[in-house]
This record gives sequence, C-alpha cells and structure tokens, in this order.
Amino acid sequence: MFKPSRDEARRFLIEAWHKRSAGLPLSDLERIAVAIIARHPEYHALLEEDNLDRDWRPESGDVNPFLHLSLHLAVAEQLAIDQPPGIRAEFDRIRVARGDEHDAQHAVLECLGEVLWNAQRHGTTPDAALYLACLARQR
Repeated sequence: MFKPSRDEARRFLIEAWHKRSAGLPLSDLERIAVAIIARHPEYHALLEEDNLDRDWRPESGDVNPFLHLSLHLAVAEQLAIDQPPGIRAEFDRIRVARGDEHDAQHAVLECLGEVLWNAQRHGTTPDAALYLACLARQR
C-alpha cells in the first residue's frame, strides 16, 4: 500500500494542477485530482504558491486545503469500488436528498473525517460500521 508523506501528498496535488495548467498529459489519478481541484476555486491560488511547509490550524478555524482535497480523493476511490460496502448506496441517497453531488461529497467527507479522527484518537483502524452509521444520519 502506498502511504505518501504529507509533502508527497501535497506535491502530488500541486504538480497535477500545474500539469493541467500547462496542458501536459495526466495520469488517471491526476485527472481525478484535477477535477476535484477544479471544483474548489478557493484553493487554486494556494496550489500556485509554495505551501509545502504551511500549517493550517483547525483550532484557529483554518481548513487545510491539502487535507480537504486528499479526503475528496479518498472518497472518490471509495465510491468507485464501493468500499466499505454500502458507501455508494449511502452516497446516492444523500446526493438525491441534497440535490447536489458536491454537497453530498462534503457530507461523506465529514463522516470520513470523524471516523479518521476517532481512529487516530484511539489508536485503532477506521471503523467501517461507524462510517456507514454516520452516513445513514446524513440528510
């Protein structure tokens, strides 16, 4: 399993966006990343600058754009392979209820963030049942 460092994950997003801007060929994963980045114009300037070492502090109300985009990538992969089983059906239900695919993705991101935070806090692996239960509560 590939586990990139913080800098490698950030560099991937920055380089994918630069390649898109330059009209260079993209890998399949870069195409997915670029599509996600395109839906987040508030982050475009951050990807044009050197932000590899910058920290965003949640306690200050900051949203880490690299974390946000990376969570979008994780959710895209989960939806593509329906892992954990049932996530695709929950996503489709949320999308219909909200009437907007991107808004539905953000609902899934919130649940994924909660599950990851819980796993990190307790030193466990992410709990798929907790994830699906959180998704079931989304309207």
